[in-house]
Amino acid sequence: MTITSHGEELILDKERALYLPKHQLLAISDLHLGKSAHFRQAGVQVPSTIAQSDLHRLSLLIEKYKPETLLINGDMFHHGLNTDIDDFSTWQKQYQSLNLLLVKGNHDRLAAADYAAMHIEIHEPSFCLGPFCFIHDAPQNTKEELYPISGHIHPGVTIVGKAKQRLKFPCFFFGNEYAVLPAFSLFTGLCNIYPKTKERIFAVTPGNVLEV
Repeated sequence: MTITSHGEELILDKERALYLPKHQLLAISDLHLGKSAHFRQAGVQVPSTIAQSDLHRLSLLIEKYKPETLLINGDMFHHGLNTDIDDFSTWQKQYQSLNLLLVKGNHDRLAAADYAAMHIEIHEPSFCLGPFCFIHDAPQNTKEELYPISGHIHPGVTIVGKAKQRLKFPCFFFGNEYAVLPAFSLFTGLCNIYPKTKERIFAVTPGNVLEV
């Protein structure tokens, strides 16, 4: 789905990604690489293919939009170095010409040398572009003249059908004060969003993105 926000065209992709054509920038939030491996290390039976699946989806997005820049809007890595992050390092070798930016989130705690080794450009607390300010947690925004685009809360929306069936989906939220991107990783929960007047919610269904 294509929308206009603050004078710029934005593409909301059903793979939980945002594309800014004017800037050739692909943005996602809450990738949480390493989360599944961290759970396995703690003895929780989590499939070992979660990270590979998320990276495959990301590859499809890169092939689709051919961005110059990939922006991770916080929580790229869930914990310390582990096998999931090794998978990322192998995956990244396919995209050496891609600019990779990370706006650090609360889970991004690797050493500076680790980010440098993976050629990740760090921005903290925000990365601003055009009328937008990408920041992991919107209330921390300090660029008052810009519109914050955040992540962090893993937004979701519940849709009630005619037979009173209830379905919950990830969503994009464009509020009066800030926007929130859906969590990119499939291994995350959802926090329901309740919009105010003139605020917009776009549900991410298996087939497409729908305004609700």
